Amino acid sequence: MTTKTPQPGEPGRTIPVGPAGPAGPAGSVGWGPVPPQPVKKPSRRKTWLTHGAVGLVALVVGTGIGSSGEGANAAASDTAAPKPAVTVTATKNAEAAPAPTVTEKVTAKPKKTKEAGQASSFAGEGEYLVGEDIKAGTYKTAGPEGEFGCYWERAKDASGEFGSIIANNNLEGPGRVTLNNGEYFKTNRCQKWTKVG
Repeated sequence: MTTKTPQPGEPGRTIPVGPAGPAGPAGSVGWGPVPPQPVKKPSRRKTWLTHGAVGLVALVVGTGIGSSGEGANAAASDTAAPKPAVTVTATKNAEAAPAPTVTEKVTAKPKKTKEAGQASSFAGEGEYLVGEDIKAGTYKTAGPEGEFGCYWERAKDASGEFGSIIANNNLEGPGRVTLNNGEYFKTNRCQKWTKVG
């Protein structure tokens, strides 16, 4: 007996071959290469039955759940109670009355001149330029505000140096001073000065 070795592309098993052809086990006839078995496709009828049965079960279970419990009560209450009607109210905006016209009368103020800016009375503290801050003339005061006396000074400039003093005084009571244009007048601790001449 000889054996046949499969060639490339043939199934991978050795088949005994005798003089009369392939020999099989005792009593069998004709062993040879086993042909490949065809792949079976599932039956369309079987698939349809499986899917249909699953769908039917789901439908029965879903219907049972929907008809029992609160679902049924909700359906019954929807048919028993009428739904309230929706009311739409439209309002028309009233037209706004026109705003009243306001006319404001503005009076122009006269330009300030040196004469208009000069004061005829002033406080008892400070330094003033006669002819610009205060008017030239004679002024009087009631005297000192405190116990140290009322000091006044006429000066030819605002340097504050001793040589610029024209006249000065330290009043213990009422006093007067005459001021000329261009002079500087300094006052400390005095009551209000008022023009009298």
